[in-house]
Amino acid sequence: MKNIYLLLVIVLAMMPNRLLAQATLKVEDQQFPLPPGSIRLSGFLENDIQNFIEHWNKGVVPYAEMADFFRNGRRQFALGEMWGKAVRSACMFYRYTQDPELKRMIDATVNDLLSTQQKNGSISCVRINQQPDDPNGDLWERKYAMLGLEEYYQWVNPDPRVLESLKRQADCIISQIGDAPKAPITEQGWSETGIESSSLLEPFMRLYNRTGEKRYLEFATYIVDNGASKGSNIFQQAINNVEPAKMGLPYPKAYEMTSVFEGLVEYYRATGDPKYKQAIQNYFNNVKNREITIVGNGGGHGIGGEGWNNMAFEQSDPDIVRMMETCVGVTWMKFCSQMMRLTGDPAAMDEIERYVYNGLIGAMKPHGDGFSYCNLLNGHKTNNTGWGWDFGDLRVTCCNLNGPMGLAYIPFVAVTTTKNGPVINLYNAATVGMTTPSGNPLNLSIETDFPQSGKVSVKVNPEKPESFDVKLRIPSWSARTSVKVNGAAQPVTAGTYASIKRQWKAGDTIEIVLEMRCRLLLSSQCSNPQGNNRQAVVYGPIVLSRDENTDEHYNQPVKIKADINHIVKAVKTKPTLASTRMEFVVPSTTGSIRMIDYASVNNWNDTYLCTWMTDVPTLETIWEKSSWIEVSNSGGVWGDGHDASLRNAFDDNKNTCWHSKIGVMMPITFVMDMRKERPAIKGFKIWNRQDDHGNEPRHVRFSVSSNNNDWTTVLEIPEMSQSWETELDYPTTRQAGGRYLKVEIGSHYRSYPWCYFGEITPY
Repeated sequence: MKNIYLLLVIVLAMMPNRLLAQATLKVEDQQFPLPPGSIRLSGFLENDIQNFIEHWNKGVVPYAEMADFFRNGRRQFALGEMWGKAVRSACMFYRYTQDPELKRMIDATVNDLLSTQQKNGSISCVRINQQPDDPNGDLWERKYAMLGLEEYYQWVNPDPRVLESLKRQADCIISQIGDAPKAPITEQGWSETGIESSSLLEPFMRLYNRTGEKRYLEFATYIVDNGASKGSNIFQQAINNVEPAKMGLPYPKAYEMTSVFEGLVEYYRATGDPKYKQAIQNYFNNVKNREITIVGNGGGHGIGGEGWNNMAFEQSDPDIVRMMETCVGVTWMKFCSQMMRLTGDPAAMDEIERYVYNGLIGAMKPHGDGFSYCNLLNGHKTNNTGWGWDFGDLRVTCCNLNGPMGLAYIPFVAVTTTKNGPVINLYNAATVGMTTPSGNPLNLSIETDFPQSGKVSVKVNPEKPESFDVKLRIPSWSARTSVKVNGAAQPVTAGTYASIKRQWKAGDTIEIVLEMRCRLLLSSQCSNPQGNNRQAVVYGPIVLSRDENTDEHYNQPVKIKADINHIVKAVKTKPTLASTRMEFVVPSTTGSIRMIDYASVNNWNDTYLCTWMTDVPTLETIWEKSSWIEVSNSGGVWGDGHDASLRNAFDDNKNTCWHSKIGVMMPITFVMDMRKERPAIKGFKIWNRQDDHGNEPRHVRFSVSSNNNDWTTVLEIPEMSQSWETELDYPTTRQAGGRYLKVEIGSHYRSYPWCYFGEITPY
């Protein structure tokens, strides 16, 4: 008996630390990742993954120089994040490929980093007597060092030295950060709210889950109790359903906020506190509905492309110059992965699919050696300008380092499992080796050219017949999906998982046909009127764009032809450029145009694209007036507590009016700045004042100018009608365009010393 006991002690001592003393979680996930090496993709997305592994993670990444920031100090704030980001994606790629060359590179750089650990346990870019380094992102950098090592320990090598290093790092942070006299966490960092420092929540929770040591959970509770943001509690705001753009003010920074909520998911798993599930769910729904664009990324104009800014509504604004930071998109993708695993919600996978096939691969450099910092839907799509560092001739930005993590997550989420059987989340071609719920071998073969078409065949090959579920995500965009098992139709509903339970045997085949039709999307009402009345075209989950590389009229107005259900009869055609994945001939009211998938548009050569297209000008779109500005008004405004401003004559509301001041004498002249050069005016539609009558303008002249100096008269009306029950229509006698509109009232009908106009609309 004594010998058996000793043998047990020896065996336990030899077991990897990751199998010992793990925390007991209060909440169990609905879906689980497959073991490393279980899936092999092919085709559409695999080419992108391999391209990046070879040319980035195994190619140009300067691991040693990044580790040196911890050894020698940094020359710019937050540079210590780089090592953790680079190693994090490399470890996830290794999880997928089991590539021994990649492993050797990761092993070497992890050993290098461990050699930088300081006496107090920190792996920090600043010396002990300067810690914590408040304004330069010390805690943010340490967060990424911990995440890189945690990914290594979990997926590459469960080296006890790494776990010991992680514990020493965490213990050092606990000794420095907390309630007084320690430094408060929301006072640490470069941002106004210090929110980035509270993203330590994720690595601390992962360490707690790994070790079960309560001090790490207690520190995580300290972060949660302090609300993660100076001046506001973002968790309580999420519970209260506050929209993301109003959370964590004055800077609702999308990337860091979503990083913190990733940690909150881990915290909820460990504690089971239902209010945090509500916070997580509300945050997911609000970001999805208010912030994410048609290509699956978000982050707004006006705050560096990195802040929540209601971008789901603002995305068609043609004046946006910066939006959709890659760091935001990848972190949103990772958060959606957490939501999918935690709740089993197919909407989270819809979001991942939308980002992967559009925003993620659309941000890649063509040669697989970097990612765009931000991306645009209209204009110059790619942008490499932003925070980063030059390692010789190699420019490395935060987004270059986060983009690969998005690619590495594709095989992580493509096929998962539940207690009852496999779940197919993405329809990229793949082979899968896994086990059934009873532990028997199961192979899946996903055969498809998706997203080129919507035809998918899944061969289910268990080693021996067994009853289990196969779950298929039915995308929300596929309104009519056909699913058959061995020829027998199965009931399915868009936006759900179809669960097929049966006795499966080798050779059983699931045939799926997704509805890959082109659909017309119409823009939301944008705060910039120039973003209204725009159109976009989507093929299945694939966003299409006009590309200047092949279409010199890429940004000209066009009206896409669609039926009453917004279905566009576009025809797939051979791509003009070899680098284009998909190209379509899209019908319009004036012929047809060529559009290609957004991801294929290569604007790294200083060309441009148009995704939200301006509709063919109509009375409503050309002559929208909400942005027009009053330049001058000799008639003034009636000031008796009434809103009688000149704007009322240009507000598309016949029931409001401009009323001059009392006592003004004719003639009256006013000028409006129409904010941009307008095409030739063909006429004017006019409403007289609706609530009072008799003093309408009589002799009226309309003129236009491009410079508010040289005027061209386009219409003179000696006797304008006094009718107020119908809209008056006066064609111009000379058609001319311009930016400025001048209206001269030479006389009016009565002798009262004032005048008014109901509504003026040029066309």
